[in-house]
Amino acid sequence: MVLRATTVSRIAGFLCMAFSPAMFLPVLVSIWYGDGEVPHFAIAFVVMFAAGFVLWLPSLGRRMELRHRDGFFIVVLFWALLSLLGAFPFIFGLHLSFVDALFESVSGFTTTGATVLTGLDRLPPSILFYRQELQWLGGMGLIVLAVAVLPMLGIGGMSVYRAEAPGPMKEEKLTPRLAQSARALWTLYIGLTVACAFAFWAAGMTPFDAIAHSLSTVSTGGFSTHDASLGYFSNVAIEAVAAVFMLLGGINFGIHYLVWRDRDPQHYLDDAEVRAFLVFVVLMVSLVGLTLWLSGRYGDWTAWRQAAFEVVSVVTSTGFGVTDFSLWPVFLPLLMILISFIGGCGGSTAGGMKMIRLLLLGKQTYREFKRLVHPNGLFVLKVGGRVIGENVSQSVWGFFSVYISTFIILMLLMMVSGLDQLSAFSAVATSMNNLGPGLGAVAQTFSSISDGGKLIAVAAMLLGRLEVFTILVLLSPAFWRD
Repeated sequence: MVLRATTVSRIAGFLCMAFSPAMFLPVLVSIWYGDGEVPHFAIAFVVMFAAGFVLWLPSLGRRMELRHRDGFFIVVLFWALLSLLGAFPFIFGLHLSFVDALFESVSGFTTTGATVLTGLDRLPPSILFYRQELQWLGGMGLIVLAVAVLPMLGIGGMSVYRAEAPGPMKEEKLTPRLAQSARALWTLYIGLTVACAFAFWAAGMTPFDAIAHSLSTVSTGGFSTHDASLGYFSNVAIEAVAAVFMLLGGINFGIHYLVWRDRDPQHYLDDAEVRAFLVFVVLMVSLVGLTLWLSGRYGDWTAWRQAAFEVVSVVTSTGFGVTDFSLWPVFLPLLMILISFIGGCGGSTAGGMKMIRLLLLGKQTYREFKRLVHPNGLFVLKVGGRVIGENVSQSVWGFFSVYISTFIILMLLMMVSGLDQLSAFSAVATSMNNLGPGLGAVAQTFSSISDGGKLIAVAAMLLGRLEVFTILVLLSPAFWRD
């Protein structure tokens, strides 16, 4: 395949220029607090805009439609570019090494929430806000936002949307026109963020903390402005607000759209995936809460309170904490890492493999059992009354096998970098599932692991955020042939 270099360059350049104004809000925060970071963000803006302009200029005036495979390349290129460009404020402002700055940038964009930073309470407010902003922008997917304006460039956006959108049913759109879909998604996203900010403020946060944490709550990112995360506030109301909006962030935004359009919350209960997701959360909260209570580690109320918050935080891949679950008794620390593999619903901002895939795998397994009993029977795979095509079920099995295989390879590489088995397992799990906190050496921060280990984690975060195939397909020789 001869890749349309000018088209790809044009779109990547345009999107980089479109992202550069993201530096403006941290500049305003820096001016308000007088933390001296204005020059650093100004330099970052100039670098981003200039890089985008250089990429965009050669294709000025040309008009070309994207092919399906072009969308995959653009998504990967764009996330790689933004990860590199997003690292500049950390290099200029905090004087981090390139690897550490790249790690922090990728962790933000992919809404992972893992960090190499310590002493957050002492960092400049503008840097803290920038970290939260990265997660908010990455939460819904910067590509989906940009798709709304691609028609102005004369380029169709469905191939980009298909490569970016989470979940197995990528052909579905909320509205007939993709630009309308993108605008509907972002209207919902902004509305939830504003509501979350006001709720945090009413619950007792300062305006700065309320806005900052709303950005990383709705995006299920997990970055905080404090080392102790939400445990810093020791406030039940704040924890309740966070839990509600983390759950909303972990639910398919397509369902949010239907509820908003029809003014009917019944859509949440009518959707099979949302029902399975909520039932799973309740079951895990019950199991963890009961185990904590029986262990005698906490009192009755504290055990159930911490179980509810931490389970919601982990299953939505947010990673906020009110306690360190790596210190919990019996099997609970490992269980918390394992449930992060499930993640939220397809079409949400959460990470993991997505509940819809696990639901489909469960139904396919049950169908195989029935076939053993009735070899000549014809069993149709259904979810929520809808017949699921064989192409979808095959893609789910393919995704599951590739996800697990990739995880194993990355875990072995992480062990080669110097981590013990538990730390390597949790480091890759928390990175691929876009969770944040882990176990062992990465329970709190990735600062102690080698640069090689951090780069492996960066690869895992990007693979998880783009759901593996989007990146791995570029490694196939067939992709590059016509």
